[in-house]
Amino acid sequence: MARPGFGKRSAPGQAPRRADDFAHLPAREASVASHLDRLPEGAAMDVKTLAKELAAYGQQAIRTALNHLVRAGYLCRRREPVGEGRTQWVFRTYFSRTPRNDAWWKRFLKGDAPPERVDATPEPVPVPVPVPAVQPPTRSRAYKALATLGRTGDRRLTLSASECAQLEPLVAEWFARGAVEADVVRAVASGLPPEVHCAGAFARRRLVDKIPPEPAYEPADLHSPAPLMVECVACGVPGRPEALPDGLCRACLPPVFQRAGEQVDPAFADEVHRRAADVRASIVRQRPGDALKRKPTRKWRKK
Repeated sequence: MARPGFGKRSAPGQAPRRADDFAHLPAREASVASHLDRLPEGAAMDVKTLAKELAAYGQQAIRTALNHLVRAGYLCRRREPVGEGRTQWVFRTYFSRTPRNDAWWKRFLKGDAPPERVDATPEPVPVPVPVPAVQPPTRSRAYKALATLGRTGDRRLTLSASECAQLEPLVAEWFARGAVEADVVRAVASGLPPEVHCAGAFARRRLVDKIPPEPAYEPADLHSPAPLMVECVACGVPGRPEALPDGLCRACLPPVFQRAGEQVDPAFADEVHRRAADVRASIVRQRPGDALKRKPTRKWRKK
């Protein structure tokens, strides 16, 4: 027991004792609170005494548990003078099996209402709402390229967050035209003047002036049907129908052919036949057998 006036003081209006009064607390705090609840009125509640009685915890652990119970509303410590006319100050410790909020403890310590009139209904203890972790904003590829421009290009081109957000659409247009990060850095950071007074305005001017041209081709429509392709009936070369008349490619077409209903010029046909006869005659004159019948023209010197 503590000296008279210095021990445990129970708060009025507590709910009846139950087995799960402190079940929601951590194991250490629940153990300390259960021990304090069983202590009689006026028992010592200092850290050293509780550490001796609860051998499983040290003084630092007991001090931490008591601070947690104060925040949870089970304990209230009040600094007040020992008596009238004395300069000594002490801490009075009040314990309540029913958790109280700060407003209830302030009203109780001021003595606005007699203890027997204090409402015994346990007031709801505010439960701390876990604050969700703030996720960093997702930055686009263009924003990242501008944010690292001072490190990848030149330190004089270091941009602020506001400047990166303003120039982001321009760099996105560069990427839409087939450029990459290295192209942006090369266009903005190459050939810098001796002094760059405003990095944001300088980068904007170069991004506007040096933007690459739009692609000359148009992307194919995925929903349009594929063009019709046929193969040559002779060699199998694929091609458009208009490029393969009568199913033959240009290499397989005969020199002269007559389509159905088409008139051929007689003079053109006679010329073709004459040239074909000349080709055949030259082939006959140059047959391999004729070379064997020729006499050797080289004269051998007699020894």
